[in-house]
Amino acid sequence: MVYHSQHSPTSRAGRARKAAPLAAAAASLTAAALAFTGVPLAQADQATTSGQPAAQGQAAKSALKRQVENLDRAPVAVLTDQGVTLGWRMLGLDKDSVGFQVLRDGRQITKEPIRDTTTFVDPDGTAQSKYVIKTVGNGNGQDKLSAGFTPLAQNYLAIKLDKPADGVSKDGKPYTYSANDSTVADLDGDGAYEIIQLWNPSNAQDNSKSGFTGNVYVDAYKMDGTKLWRIDLGKNIRAGAHYTQMLAYDFDGDGKAEVSFKTADGTTDAAGTVIGDAAADYRNSAGYVLSGPEYLTVFNGATGTIMDTVAYDPPRGSVAAWGDNYGNRVDRFLAGVAYLDGEKPSLMFSRGYYTRTVLVTYDLVDGKLVKRWTFDSDIAGAEYKGQGNHNLSVADVDQDGKDEFVFGSMTIDDDGKPLYNTKLGHGDAIHTGDLDPSRPGLETFAVHESMSQSGNRGATFRDAATGEVLWSIPAIKDTGRGATGDIDPRFSGSESWAVGGDAAWNSSVGYLMSAKGERISDKIPAANFMAWWDGDLLREIVDHEFDAEAGMGVPTISKWNWETETSDRLLTATGARTNNHTKGNPSLQADLLGDWREELVFPSTDSTELRIYTSTSPTEVRLRTLMHDPMYRTGVARETVGYNQPPHPSFFIGEGMETPAAPSVFYAGKAK
Repeated sequence: MVYHSQHSPTSRAGRARKAAPLAAAAASLTAAALAFTGVPLAQADQATTSGQPAAQGQAAKSALKRQVENLDRAPVAVLTDQGVTLGWRMLGLDKDSVGFQVLRDGRQITKEPIRDTTTFVDPDGTAQSKYVIKTVGNGNGQDKLSAGFTPLAQNYLAIKLDKPADGVSKDGKPYTYSANDSTVADLDGDGAYEIIQLWNPSNAQDNSKSGFTGNVYVDAYKMDGTKLWRIDLGKNIRAGAHYTQMLAYDFDGDGKAEVSFKTADGTTDAAGTVIGDAAADYRNSAGYVLSGPEYLTVFNGATGTIMDTVAYDPPRGSVAAWGDNYGNRVDRFLAGVAYLDGEKPSLMFSRGYYTRTVLVTYDLVDGKLVKRWTFDSDIAGAEYKGQGNHNLSVADVDQDGKDEFVFGSMTIDDDGKPLYNTKLGHGDAIHTGDLDPSRPGLETFAVHESMSQSGNRGATFRDAATGEVLWSIPAIKDTGRGATGDIDPRFSGSESWAVGGDAAWNSSVGYLMSAKGERISDKIPAANFMAWWDGDLLREIVDHEFDAEAGMGVPTISKWNWETETSDRLLTATGARTNNHTKGNPSLQADLLGDWREELVFPSTDSTELRIYTSTSPTEVRLRTLMHDPMYRTGVARETVGYNQPPHPSFFIGEGMETPAAPSVFYAGKAK
C-alpha cells in the first residue's frame, strides 16, 4: 500500500526507508484489498472458540440486524499546503461498489468516480471554494448530493461553548468551570451529530475525597455552535468522574436520540422543570450526598426536557454495605449501551464494583423506562463481588448476535446471568476487540489493581468469550495503566502494554507484548488513548505534554517508532488541553467527520470552544464509517464512563487485516 501524509518525516511515509526492511516481517494490505468493503471475513461462518455454540449461534446471529443512526456523509475540507484535503463517509448500507464524485463551485473536478478511498486532494482549491460530494452507483434512490461545505482554515472544527458562570461553594470557596467529557448523538434526526457536553466545576472531587462541589451541567450543541439546551443536575449530584455517566443514543428507534443519566432532587431540565424537591439539600458536612432520593432520568435529546424519571436502582441502602461508611464505594457508577436483543439498544446503569455490584438494564418503550433485568452480586454469589473496573466494555463476546457487558474481571450475558468470572479482581483499564485476528472471536486486555486476587498479574490477555487467560504481565504492585493497539507491523495483531506494575507508579517502565504474548520491549508508548490518524492501518498514540502545576496537558498524537522504540510526534494541539489530570484523555474520540479515521475532541485551554481535530493526511484505505459498526458505536457511547477508554470495532484494523464484512444493520426511523 502507498501511504500519504503531510507529517513527514515523522509519519510512516516520511520513514519509508525504515519501513522497507519490515516488508518481509509483515504483509502489507493493498489498497485494492479494501477498496470494496463488504466481503465476508474468512472466519465469519466458522465456529467460534471451542466450547462455544457454533452453528446454532451463527444462524441466530445472521437473522439479526442492529439499529444504527441514519447518518449523512459528514464531509469535511481543510486548507493545507497541498491545496484542500477533503474527506467524507462511506455508510454502513452503501453498496460495495459505490463511488463518489467531487464538485467544486458547481463543477465536477473528478474525472471518474472515486471507489478506492473516501479522501481527495484538490490542489487548486482555495479558502473560498465550495464543495459538494456526489454519490454514484448506490442504487435505490441513494445517489445524492451532500450539503455544500467550505474548507476549514485549520485542522479542527471549532464549536463555541457557553461556559457556566463561576460560583461559590457551600463552604464559601470560589470555583470555576471547565469543559470535561463529551459524547455525540443525532439529537434532532437530521443525520448530523450533536455534541453533548459535560461541565465540571474546579472543585470536582474523587469519591475518596471530601469537599463540597459546584453543580454539574450538561449542554447540547449543534456542530455550528448553536446551543440547544442546558440541564442543571442540581446540588444533590456531586461532581466527579464516578458520579455522572451520560448515555446518548436513539433508544426508541424514532431517528432522534435521547440522553440519560442519574438525577436527584433539584435537577432542572432545559424547560425549567424541577425533579423532586427544588429546595432539598442532602449534602453532609463532608460534601457527600448519602441520603435523599435518587433517580434515573431520560431526556428528549432535541429539547433537553424530561421524558421519564424512575427511582435509581439499586438504592444506596446502608452506605457501609458497599464497603466503607463515608461514601466512597457506594457512589461508584458505570453505564453502557448494549443490544441485548441483538437489534435494539438498551440502557444499563450500575452501582458498585469494589464489593457488591449491581447492573440494571432498561428499554425505552413509548417514552417510558421499562426494566429488562437486574444482576446483583448479592444474589449471584460472593465470587462476583469486587470484580468491576472503573470502566467496562460492551461486545458480543459469545458471537450469538447479542451483547454482553465485560464488567472488569467478570462478564454478564445478554440475559443478565453471569457468562464467566475470572476472579482477577478490580482494575483501572480494559479493552475488548479483535486483538488477535488469528484466533476466532474477540479478546480482552485488562490491567489489575488487586494483586492478591490476580495472582501478581498486572495485566491479562484473555479470550473474551470464556475468560481463559492466554498470557499475562507479571506485577508486584497495582498496575494503573494499560493499552492495546496495532502499533508494530512486525507482529501480527494488536500489541499490548502496561505500566506501573514492577516499578514506580505510572513510571515509563513496562512491558510491550505481542498478541501472542511475546515480550517485544521494555520500552512502551504512553498508555492513555490511541486513534487511527495518519492514513495507514496502524493506530497512533494519543497523549499530552502534562503540566503538573496547571493540572492539564497539551494534546499530542504520535506514531510508535518500532525501530528506535520511541514516539514520533505527528500533532501538537497548541491552544487545546486534555482532560482528567494525568489521564490525559480527549473529551471524546470517535469517527465524527470525513472518512473512517477518528477525530479527537479537546476543549480550548479556556473552555470557550470545543475543537474537533481531523486528519489532513490522505489515505488509500477505504472502510465504512466506524460509527456504523455497532460495537464501535456502543464503545463511543461508554467511552466517557468512569475512567475514559478508547472505543474498539468488532473487527481487526491493522497490518495484514482482512476486509471486514458489511455490517448487518438498519437505519433508525426506517423499516428493517
